[in-house]
Amino acid sequence: MSKKKLLGSQVKQLLSGVSDHGNAHLLEVETDLAQTTLLLGEAIEKLGVSFMALHAAITSEQEEIDLIVSAGNVSDESVKRLKMLQQDISRHIGSAVTSLQFQDLTSQLISRTLQRCEGLREVLGTLGVVGNDMEHDGESDDLSALLRETTLRLEKQSADLKSLLRKAVHQKHLDSGDIELF
Repeated sequence: MSKKKLLGSQVKQLLSGVSDHGNAHLLEVETDLAQTTLLLGEAIEKLGVSFMALHAAITSEQEEIDLIVSAGNVSDESVKRLKMLQQDISRHIGSAVTSLQFQDLTSQLISRTLQRCEGLREVLGTLGVVGNDMEHDGESDDLSALLRETTLRLEKQSADLKSLLRKAVHQKHLDSGDIELF
């Protein structure tokens, strides 16, 4: 086999290999991200239910304390401390529930990562197409022109993907203020 044919064959094999292996890895990444999204959703749902149950139990406890206080068997100083504790507990529970907003932010990040995977899949698809279209016995000038054209296509795809995806994630749920990351 001549040097030109050998070079064309090796480039074709390289491009096809990068495309095939890259797509296989992307499939695994997307599967992991989908599982992460499900686990995150379940965890947040359970935490939300737990916090609301805790809040209901504390409210019931407070009602009992209010009955004892209204009977007049508790000093004014104790009543004052109980009211401060009640306010602290309410503030902490509210803060904990509000902290669950991270699900919205992480969901946005996972979604953006999946979009990046899709963009990378397109790039890898371009490499696979170029590898399949390449002739084993092509001239080195043809090979060089094809590689330049491929590089330009890859750069355009990368720029398109970059402009499509925002850099920041924004809180969309729980009306308790705005959070922006990145």
